Amino acid sequence: MTTIDKTKTIQKLNDAFRRTGEGGRILFTQGVSSLGVAFSHQALALVQRFEDFTPDNDPHREHDFGSFTLHGHKLFWKIDYYDQACEFGSEDPADPVRTTRVLTIMLASEY
Repeated sequence: MTTIDKTKTIQKLNDAFRRTGEGGRILFTQGVSSLGVAFSHQALALVQRFEDFTPDNDPHREHDFGSFTLHGHKLFWKIDYYDQACEFGSEDPADPVRTTRVLTIMLASEY
C-alpha cells in the first residue's frame, strides 16, 4: 500500500469512527464532563458532523483533529491510534484489526 493509499484509508477509518463511534473509544476530559451531560452530548454531535478540515488543522490529511466553539467554550478533539489492548501505539493505523481508535474531546485549555 502506498503512503497516499494509507493516508486515504486512515482518513476513511477516522471519519467512520468519528461519525459512528464504532471501532474505538470516546473519552471526554474532566473539563468537558464538568459542563454536564447535555454539553458533552452536544460536543459529540458537533464532532460527528465536523467537516472543516484545513491544511492548518489537518496537515497529514488523516482527519484526526479539529476544533470548534460551543456555548463560548473552545474545544479540541483528536483521534489517537492504539493497539488492541490500548497499551501501546498502533503499528499500523490503516489496519482496523490491529488498531483501536480513541477520540478525546477536551477544552482547549486542557490541551
